[in-house]
Amino acid sequence: MELIRKASSQDLAAVNRLLEQVLRIHHNGRPDLFRGEGKKYTDAALEAIFANPETPVFVYERDSEVLGYAFCALTFQNSGSLQPLTSLYIDDICVDEKARGQGIGTKLFGHVRKFAREQGCHNITLHVWECNHPALKFYEAMGMQPQFTSMEIIL
Repeated sequence: MELIRKASSQDLAAVNRLLEQVLRIHHNGRPDLFRGEGKKYTDAALEAIFANPETPVFVYERDSEVLGYAFCALTFQNSGSLQPLTSLYIDDICVDEKARGQGIGTKLFGHVRKFAREQGCHNITLHVWECNHPALKFYEAMGMQPQFTSMEIIL
């Protein structure tokens, strides 16, 4: 049986395991920016994120095992020359490395898209590292396209 649901404190170990996988991908691609070890969030910070209705985290579960997540955040724009609108920002999507290629990411993205529509969001946004080619291909396959380009020069 499979389902997508909001994350809870019972998911801490699984989410932490998946966050480690993401860190490895980022460290391998940009070791100048990402450490090889460490935690993005403490368990207390994760529980606060899980409890906040403006930062929903969805987990994909199959046969009682969490195999993926989508960290999201509702963002509100209403200043200056920009139109007032609500966006859903995807901070992170991860599918367990042992379960990639099984359509889990597509299901998570579809769930996030449905949630964003239900919240009256204008769009879904995210940032993806250029070194993460599989993620770039995935998001393009989901219909996403560049909104703006962020550039750097390393000194």
